[in-house]
Amino acid sequence: MKVKVRYFASLRDKIGRSDEQVSFDGASATVSDLWTKVSNIPASDSILVAVNMEYTNMNHKLKDGDEVAFFPPVTGG
Repeated sequence: MKVKVRYFASLRDKIGRSDEQVSFDGASATVSDLWTKVSNIPASDSILVAVNMEYTNMNHKLKDGDEVAFFPPVTGG
């Protein structure tokens, strides 16, 4: 299974790239599995994730060809 991964804002800076293709052996993986594979940053509830342009959570099951986007927490004032 292959998925496209995109990183935004400070996550892009911490990870050192804006996007990449990631392959998994086998047919089953979650967003959490993906995060563990691509990052040395601990996963937290404050990281926002979208799969195919829809917000979801770290337990979302991925499918071949999905596009996953990770965003840092959003703040404003």
